[in-house]
Amino acid sequence: MAEMAELAKKTRAWACYDCGKCTASCPIVRAGAAYSPRRHVLATNLGQRKELIENGSLFVCLTCGLCDGRCPAQVEYTQLVQKLRELCYRQGVEPECPHGGALQSVMRMMARGGTQQKRLEWLTPDLKTDPHKGEVFYWTGCTMYYDAFFGDKGALASASRSAAGGLPGASRSDAGALAGASRSDWGINTLGGTRAAIRLLNRLDIVPVVCPQERCCGHDLLWNGDRASFEQLARHNVQLVAESGATTLVVSCAECLRTWKLDYAPFFNGPPPRILHISELLVEKKANLKLKPNGPRRVTFQDPCRLGRHLGIYDPPRQALAAVPGLDLVEMRRSGPRALCCAGGTWSNCDRFAKQLQIERLREARGTGASTLVTACPKCQVHLRCAMKDPKCGGEIEMEMRDVAELVADALE
Repeated sequence: MAEMAELAKKTRAWACYDCGKCTASCPIVRAGAAYSPRRHVLATNLGQRKELIENGSLFVCLTCGLCDGRCPAQVEYTQLVQKLRELCYRQGVEPECPHGGALQSVMRMMARGGTQQKRLEWLTPDLKTDPHKGEVFYWTGCTMYYDAFFGDKGALASASRSAAGGLPGASRSDAGALAGASRSDWGINTLGGTRAAIRLLNRLDIVPVVCPQERCCGHDLLWNGDRASFEQLARHNVQLVAESGATTLVVSCAECLRTWKLDYAPFFNGPPPRILHISELLVEKKANLKLKPNGPRRVTFQDPCRLGRHLGIYDPPRQALAAVPGLDLVEMRRSGPRALCCAGGTWSNCDRFAKQLQIERLREARGTGASTLVTACPKCQVHLRCAMKDPKCGGEIEMEMRDVAELVADALE
C-alpha cells in the first residue's frame, strides 16, 4: 500500500479530477480498444496493486504522452505506467512481444555483458570515424539490428546465427527467439539515416567516435519493466562515452535521445556531455553546410513521441528541412503536440489497434500531397513501413520514407 501511495505522489495521480480526458484522448481507445488510463490512475490511488498487475492492460498503453499534455491536473500518466510495469515485471508479468521477442532477447544479451558484436560492418570507407577517442560521440543505436531483422529475408537468418554463436551471453531460449522471428522483407533501411548523419558530421569537419562496444540504450527494456537489465546497459554506455573524452553526444534515434537526456541522468559521474538530436546540430551548424537544391519536392514530417511530447523538440527537424533549397514541408492535420503515434515504440504493441493507427497516420501523410514522409526516429520508419505492407490497403498508403538526415545529406554540394 505504501509503494502505491508513493507512486501516486510522484506522478500526481492523487490530483486526478476523474474527468476522463486521458481516456477520451487516448489513440488506442479511439481505435476501439477496451482501455482506460483513468481506471489505472484510480486503482493506483486506491492501492489496488494486485488488480493492476493481474489485469494485463498496462502493456496496451503506447506511452505516447498525448494524455499527459491534456490532463488538467497534470497527472504524469506515462511515467506512472512505466513504474507500474516495473511492478509487473517483478511479478513475472511481461508483454507479448512481436517477432518472438527476438529484439528483447538481443537487448538482454547485451545487458549481460561479454557480447561480441559485429556492430560496425555497415561502415563504408568514405565515412570517417574513430572507434575510441574524440570530441563528438555519435550514438548509432540499434539501426544495424533493425535492418538485419527487417531489411531482407536472408539477413535475419544470418543475424540469428550470429547472435546464437557470437554473443557469449546468449541462451538457448534467446537463440530460439531469434530463429523464430518474422522473416518478412519490409525494405527497411534505417542505416541510411545513420550513414547520412556521419556524412553530415564529416562535412562539418567532425570525425565522430563510433564505438564497437556500444550497446542498446535499454529504452525498450525500461519501458517494459525490466529495470535491472536497463541499468546494466546504462552503466556500460555512460562509462563508454566518458572514456571516449567526448563533450558532445549526437543521436539520430528519438528514443535513444530521450533515454540519454532523462533516464541516464542518475548514472553520470560528473557533468554529462551535451546531448543533441542530429537535427539540432544541423540547425546550429547550417551556415557551415553548403546545400544545393533538392527538389522541387513536397515532404511531410512525422513527429516521434519521444522527440516531441517527451522532450519538447519540434522545431529543429523542420528547420533542418527548411534549410534544403527546393523542399516544401507541408504539415499533416495532426502534427506537433497533437501528432499521432506510430503505435509501437517499445515493441510491445503489435495488434489490430496499432495497425489501425498506423494506417490512419499514413492516410494523413498521403493526404498532404507529399511524395516523401520524413522521420526523425528509426522506430517510426519500421512501424509505418510494416503497415504499408498490409495487403488489404494495396498501394493506398505506400509512400517513400526517409530520415531527416538523409534529405539534408542528399543536398550536400
